[in-house]
Amino acid sequence: MKTKLVWLFILLIFRGSLLAKTLNALDFGAKGDGITLDTASIQKTIDMAAGQGGQVLIPRKHTFLVSTLELKSGIDFCIQGTLLISTNQSDYTGDGVITAMNARDLKITGHGKILGQSLAFMTGYDATNEWWLFKPWRPKLFVLTGCANLTVRDITFGDAPFWGLHMLGCENVLVDNVTVDNRLDVPNCDGIDPDHCRHVEIRHCQITCGDDAIVVKATRQTNDFGACADIRVHDCVIRTQDAGLKIGTETTSDIRNVLFERCKILSSSRGLCIQLRDEGTVSNIVFRNIEFTSRYHSDPWWGRGEAISFTAIPRAPETKLGTLADITVENVTGRAENSIRVNGSPQSHIQNVCFKNVSLELARWTKYPGQVYDNRPTKVLEPIKPHETDGFNLRYVQNAVLEHCSVKWKRADAKQFANAVKTEHTSQLTISDFAGD
Repeated sequence: MKTKLVWLFILLIFRGSLLAKTLNALDFGAKGDGITLDTASIQKTIDMAAGQGGQVLIPRKHTFLVSTLELKSGIDFCIQGTLLISTNQSDYTGDGVITAMNARDLKITGHGKILGQSLAFMTGYDATNEWWLFKPWRPKLFVLTGCANLTVRDITFGDAPFWGLHMLGCENVLVDNVTVDNRLDVPNCDGIDPDHCRHVEIRHCQITCGDDAIVVKATRQTNDFGACADIRVHDCVIRTQDAGLKIGTETTSDIRNVLFERCKILSSSRGLCIQLRDEGTVSNIVFRNIEFTSRYHSDPWWGRGEAISFTAIPRAPETKLGTLADITVENVTGRAENSIRVNGSPQSHIQNVCFKNVSLELARWTKYPGQVYDNRPTKVLEPIKPHETDGFNLRYVQNAVLEHCSVKWKRADAKQFANAVKTEHTSQLTISDFAGD
């Protein structure tokens, strides 16, 4: 009997320790009524869970009004209900809502939502330019800095007033089955931004946003977060008014070994995009098995319907521009209102570009003016430059290959387009098995 009681006591302790690992925010004073600011109560839950390596539960059927939350190492921040971000700047201690600094083994999971209340951060709607005008301050939904072994899975966030999932200087990252549901007419509401990150996989995401959907970059920082490297993006579905899959424009450090594959871009202003504007080197980039649509939008939205846009242009006259090299585009099919554009500069030719099994259909179906390229951001070239709309337009390129590629025009719109292939200041061009008019 005594032995049975001892084992029962041990079992109860073990069971209690298991239960203690899931901490419900409601048990730490959170109201979950969507009106009371629950930041302090949820932060208390996070701090308690961090000491135990436990799960913070944001429970179903509740809406929690929050401002800046700082996640900690070893926790699973499990969002099952709804986080509604505060619109009061004084509630925040930084520029982000869900934040973390140097956290390890952090998980952000659950099938709940984060709602950004974007229009509360706007001053009004500009009907001429077809976008919302923003106030001086607006928070990012996520700012995760210097994290290692980070997982973001199954969550939904949307209506973001500014960048969505910003990961700065993070390593060993998995972003899986994340849904981004932003407004298409709010500027700067990027979807997912790995910035100075290494060993990142982004997969099975559904992204709708006004700005870049998935963008790899290296922003200028006071701390050295190192290169951006070894990133794979695959099996995502995208709708945006900017670039679908992008590198840049911020390229202050090297960006290398990036693979984009098996993605569908339903709408964009540039389907595939690399914008080198700074001193970093961008190299070994692959776009493979992708379908896209790219179209014109109203001024001043970025991009001018370029199907594919790879550019190396100095940001300013004093910029010591890096190199853009070793790019492969393979098994890619698209419909667009503007060219496949590869445009280097006299001081930095784009090197080693291969297009293989790339098919482009050119047509016009929007009301906006055409026959221009978007060079922004730059103080060296004309920002919006009038230009004939070719199928492939290559300028300042060394060693380019077009293998089994095709360009076709919608017959009714053919008069708006120029050459199938046009090159300037381009050396070592190989074209084989090309079809076009």
